[in-house]
Amino acid sequence: MVAWSTACTDWQDRIVQRRSLIPFDPLFPDEAAAALAVFKSLHIVDLPGKPTFGEACDQWVFDFVAAIFGAYDATIARRLIRKFLLLISKKNSKSTIAAGIMITALIRNWRFQAELLILAPTIEVAGNSFDPAAGMVRHDPELNALLQVVDHQRLIRHRTTEAELKIVAADKDVVGGTKAGFVLVDELWLFGKRAQAKAMLREATGGLSSAREGFVVYLTTHSDEEPRGVFKDQLDHFRGVRDGLIDDPTSLGVLYEYPPAMLERDAYLEPANFYVTNPNMGRSVHVDWLESELAQELRGAGEGLQIFLAKHLNVEIGTRLSRDRWTGAEFWDGAIDRSITVADLIRRCEVIVAGIDGGGLDDLLGLCLIGREKGSRRWLVWCHAWAWSIVWKRRQDIVTKLNELVTEGSLTRCDMADEAVIDLDREELDEELTEDIRGVVDILAQVRDAGLFPDKEAIGLDPVGVSAIVDELATREFADEQLAAIQQGYKLSSAVKGSARKLAARTMRHDGSALMQWCVGNAKMEPRGTSAVAIVKSSPAAKIDPLAAMFNAVILMTRNPEATGGFIYEERGMLIL
Repeated sequence: MVAWSTACTDWQDRIVQRRSLIPFDPLFPDEAAAALAVFKSLHIVDLPGKPTFGEACDQWVFDFVAAIFGAYDATIARRLIRKFLLLISKKNSKSTIAAGIMITALIRNWRFQAELLILAPTIEVAGNSFDPAAGMVRHDPELNALLQVVDHQRLIRHRTTEAELKIVAADKDVVGGTKAGFVLVDELWLFGKRAQAKAMLREATGGLSSAREGFVVYLTTHSDEEPRGVFKDQLDHFRGVRDGLIDDPTSLGVLYEYPPAMLERDAYLEPANFYVTNPNMGRSVHVDWLESELAQELRGAGEGLQIFLAKHLNVEIGTRLSRDRWTGAEFWDGAIDRSITVADLIRRCEVIVAGIDGGGLDDLLGLCLIGREKGSRRWLVWCHAWAWSIVWKRRQDIVTKLNELVTEGSLTRCDMADEAVIDLDREELDEELTEDIRGVVDILAQVRDAGLFPDKEAIGLDPVGVSAIVDELATREFADEQLAAIQQGYKLSSAVKGSARKLAARTMRHDGSALMQWCVGNAKMEPRGTSAVAIVKSSPAAKIDPLAAMFNAVILMTRNPEATGGFIYEERGMLIL
């Protein structure tokens, strides 16, 4: 048996030096050579002169194709590397390469009536692969005699083996029941936004269990938002394999992304570095065009800087990259203290304040606790959110992120038994719909019972739509003086600016939850008047309620509160003058 590793631990040096990101030669050189002979002969019909892949492509394309087909051991009819990911910037001929790979697989396949599948998220993306594939067949007399194109079915059939390559759009076509042994998934990032994508991909790739000569290839650019769902799952897996953290020799990732040090100093904004994630530079993409488009985005005149960075420079979008982001976002990741929990706050802090924010039933209900640490007086931040099950139905585009947060434990899902009340606001909630409110108050009661809330202005609330929370607090014997209405909008400017400064100075730490990372990434800052600012959602589906709760708590902590309990001085001692 051949011994190999798909780890590429020196990828950061390789990518900057324009070297191959595949750290080994094809496992079976004869198989690689035979496949490359087919691939290189295919014509790219939408380029002037209809050149072949062999005439038009750089070596990185041939290395990738050779790795896929060169992993097949013909003596046992088994492919030793079966899962591949190509993460690459837009305009690097990704869909055309996809078509070439699958036409090559259709020709090289030996199984009678085999099924091959290109799975695209939309009908438009499906066309991006089918059109060049059909063109390759029609513009080559030899291929046209061997293969039959069926346009209305987006299908290409091998006339001898009767094997069929189908190009399927997930938003229009039925994926279930496929027995495909060769699968290519295009634009994986879009599947990451779909709640049922994991089940769909499992169905699409199920045929590989019996067709051991098969493969699955994922092709994608970066997402225009923070990675989530199946895209995040696969990205994390292939990065782990590449970095030598996951031992999986059946997976190979070719990821054109900037090394962390280049991301940290924003080196991706320098035209001299555009080649790092654009290996087709000078062929299908050009530095002067990218430079012009970037300048336009920096002026705010294009489709959006965040989208441009994700698509054309393959920069992962997180908390730091939105053009109009909250100024604290840049320092958020540098202020993480994962040891922070509610119990930890109670143990470490001399006083704690809380902030609450939430809208209707299709919003999150956010709670933030900020404690002032004994001795250091640093602010320690812990946040949690609750959401009713109706959010999963109304906000399909964020379901995968919500599920991720539930798994993390930073979001609690509250299941609604009576769907007839889904249009009610929190002001009108039935007594049975208080699971989220009880969850909030249970945590607040822990802090109060520890004697760490101040006797006045301990809990800051958005004054709109909080009557149910106030009623529950009153039932649990919280004093009216401990509640404070926090004015919203531009009146939160001091909290917005002050917390950013404390994050930069690292005198404010947080628990590093994916919930808050998401909310920080969803927030944008808008000017109000001459010096005030307001934090708003970056899109209608975005959620920032826990971040708004944090700003409510910041307002209270800036008032330098003191706890009502006396045990603090028993722990740290009291100075007698």
